[in-house]
Amino acid sequence: MNAQQSLSDITAWSGIDVFDYLDGEVSVPVVDGPQAQGDLIVVPHAMLAGVVTPHPWTRSLPVPPSGIELLRSAAGGNPHSLVADEGACTWTGPVADPRGLALGIVEVTGVAYLIHPEHGATGIAPGRYVVGRQRERSSGLYGAARLVAD
Repeated sequence: MNAQQSLSDITAWSGIDVFDYLDGEVSVPVVDGPQAQGDLIVVPHAMLAGVVTPHPWTRSLPVPPSGIELLRSAAGGNPHSLVADEGACTWTGPVADPRGLALGIVEVTGVAYLIHPEHGATGIAPGRYVVGRQRERSSGLYGAARLVAD
């Protein structure tokens, strides 16, 4: 897989569909820094190395081209899936996170993609990243933090 792929290329290769209203010819960017997709956020591991750690029972799995479902959207909606060429990406989870946000750690040696039917795809450059839930504060002086739900 090339580093610069169209959304149509990625969906055809992985077998994961997106909604028809998304432009399949758009080039999907490959990012080596923080990025968000709906209620997920991808952060370079170095930024959270002292916070997010594997449990003794944590398992690492190779990510297949058909993908691994990382999170299903609010109320059982559409899934966020991680896809990559065979041997180009490893998913490690569950992980310990005192904030309660991290889902796992992804190790990318090629290029990996997050795909969501409503959001399309985002590319993850080679490196080690923490994938987790996003949270936001509600408005007001004493706004409580809550998970982003899309």
